[in-house]
Amino acid sequence: MKKGKIITIATLTVAAVLALAVFFKFYFVFGEGVKAGELNFVVYKGYIFKTYEGKVIQAGFNSKAKNTSAIQSYEFEFSITDPAVADSLMRCSGKTVELHYKEYLGSLPWRGQQKYIVDRILAVR
Repeated sequence: MKKGKIITIATLTVAAVLALAVFFKFYFVFGEGVKAGELNFVVYKGYIFKTYEGKVIQAGFNSKAKNTSAIQSYEFEFSITDPAVADSLMRCSGKTVELHYKEYLGSLPWRGQQKYIVDRILAVR
């Protein structure tokens, strides 16, 4: 085999491996689910890439301490790519919401700051 052919095959192999790594890190949907809680805020922010970011507060019980059950809150921070979903959520601050989300392994600046992307609202109470 010629030296040029070996270099070409090696370059194509490295490019394919890098493309697969980028795909799995940023575009492969790792998980999907539903989170419910009180919507704290939704904001449109950013320096170069303006994105919608939000936070839901989930109440729960902490049973790690012996003979006590303290109420503990969990924060679910997320990004929103659909302006219509973000606009609807901006009107729901302080209400209990159920949100469907997709989880990615990494975030992209134009998609949002979080690896959790809310794609639809299931319920508002």
